Amino acid sequence: MKDAQNISGISKNELLRLLRVYQQAIDLNIICSITDTLGNIIYVNRKFCEISQYSEVELLGQNHRIVKSGHHDKKFFKRLWDTITQGKIWQGEVKSKAKDGSFFWQHSVILPVRNDKDDIIQYFSLRFPIDEKIKAEEERKQHMKSLEEMLFMISHKVRQPVANILGLSDMLLKYAHSPEEQLNMLRLLNESAQSLDSFTTELTEFIYKIEHTEGEITTTI
Repeated sequence: MKDAQNISGISKNELLRLLRVYQQAIDLNIICSITDTLGNIIYVNRKFCEISQYSEVELLGQNHRIVKSGHHDKKFFKRLWDTITQGKIWQGEVKSKAKDGSFFWQHSVILPVRNDKDDIIQYFSLRFPIDEKIKAEEERKQHMKSLEEMLFMISHKVRQPVANILGLSDMLLKYAHSPEEQLNMLRLLNESAQSLDSFTTELTEFIYKIEHTEGEITTTI
């Protein structure tokens, strides 16, 4: 007897084969788990075991606190649970701790699973490793710190001498009775100092804009 066909013309066996391939793809790339309504783990995939360094036997029946890193406060997890117990999808970045004590970051999506009566019976979690992203963000922060240190140096070691030059040249231009050539030289000195002062101001504004623009991008992501 032939398999019943669905509306897309795919047989039950073909659909099962596709689902097996889909599951293999998830196991290779995505951390996946299912918990009961109390948060106890009832299913973990291969990737979860690989990343956490715990075996399936060690994880089943445990709460996700087994990989808790201590990085997030109680309010973080309260917001998470308030969201999913209300039947909403929660997503965010979570820092976890593996069995050997090392840390790993994930972008987590937790979806409530409902039965035919629309009651929540399980929570299904998908987690995407984002260690590279976090590393890039930390490098960016370090880069910004270096820029801030450079800005500090410019502000304190350059601008004060510039202010002194400007003040001295203004006094000479205002009070000196000198030949025209000497006055021209003083004007050039004044213009150079003003140019350097303008540069340090622009550099300050430039670094400030970069820092706040990147901060807005990170918040949006």
